[in-house]
Amino acid sequence: MTPLALASYTATSALGRGLEPTLAALQAQRSGLAPCAFETVRLAMCVGEVPGVDAAPLPAALAAFECRNNRLALLALGQDGFAAAVARSAARHGAARIGVFVGTSTSGILETEQAFRRLDPVSGALPPDFRYRGAHNTFSLGAFVQRALGLRGPAVVISSACSSSAKVFASAQRAIAAGLIEAAVVGGVDSLCLTTLYGFHSLQLVSTGPCRPFDVARDGISIGEAAAFALLERPAAAAGEDSVLLLGTGESSDAYHMSSPPPDGRGAAAAMRQALAAAGLGAADIDYINLHGTATPSNDAAEAIAVGAVLGAAVPASSTKGATGHALGAAGALEAVICALALRHGFMPGGVNTAAVDAALPVSYLLGNRDARLRRVMSNSFGFGGSNCSLVLARAGAHA
Repeated sequence: MTPLALASYTATSALGRGLEPTLAALQAQRSGLAPCAFETVRLAMCVGEVPGVDAAPLPAALAAFECRNNRLALLALGQDGFAAAVARSAARHGAARIGVFVGTSTSGILETEQAFRRLDPVSGALPPDFRYRGAHNTFSLGAFVQRALGLRGPAVVISSACSSSAKVFASAQRAIAAGLIEAAVVGGVDSLCLTTLYGFHSLQLVSTGPCRPFDVARDGISIGEAAAFALLERPAAAAGEDSVLLLGTGESSDAYHMSSPPPDGRGAAAAMRQALAAAGLGAADIDYINLHGTATPSNDAAEAIAVGAVLGAAVPASSTKGATGHALGAAGALEAVICALALRHGFMPGGVNTAAVDAALPVSYLLGNRDARLRRVMSNSFGFGGSNCSLVLARAGAHA
């Protein structure tokens, strides 16, 4: 595929608002996970909550989209000059030629949960101020981002569990290649809500402490929330050598089980092979892999087998979910931005919280940060139902 440039990008998570605090936390190997004190939830688990979301209501012009998920989106859009970069792109190409491709799994579910506490005691009707369209509706996020940025091109929301905001990179790339648009805002937003916290707890998939990806004693995920965005454009002729390119995307759907991966990792392996093929690369060309690494026994084991089969056991790898938590539908975009930071700043982030790597897993897992002039990296995102996506990113100077 023809490479695309990440002309601008940003991320807001439990590590902080914007690229600078995110980078500082990663370089210090600091985790944003803390015991859950969200809303009324008092379960024995840790979460990655973004401070201040509830204290940042949307402006009046966007009030129809009022919900916690869109508040988090707006916080992220206001960081790192991202909105200004999109405005410059729209000025060049026209607002109707910039697409919006975003992923989410929760959308504004929290507002529906809270509305059900206020049902009319006689009729059972939802309260009159509840707005499904601007909140819980999955497309709310896409419509909101489009409105907030003043764009008029195609808008798409992908909700394929934990691969959602990785798959948007692939969808946007196809739209640009087809000539439907000139550039695209891609990203993902997922916010904490009662459904995910109680739901994953009931599935017995959460750890009581901070999650420990690929640890021999790993025992479950830590749920996080995040909003991350990138502006995809054709590379500029004068782009600096440290600018970041999207080289390849790979997608698969193994449909093995509703919530468990195939033990042999075949769906994950298929996505990784497609991403390499799209980028025109071989296994030896990948310097680092950001693992999906959820810290559940079965997911980490299946991913390790897939990585071993496709890239071999020597490629340095880690999961950053020990720092951010698992941001579900926002995880793919968040970790793509983390990979962009790793490429630009020359380091591989070590896996936070992991103390003793499971020797049965065939991966070269990093416990500490490692300085390296990275050329190309891979980021994995694998979702419930067997929806898998892998991305290959590179420094422009290394790709030339």
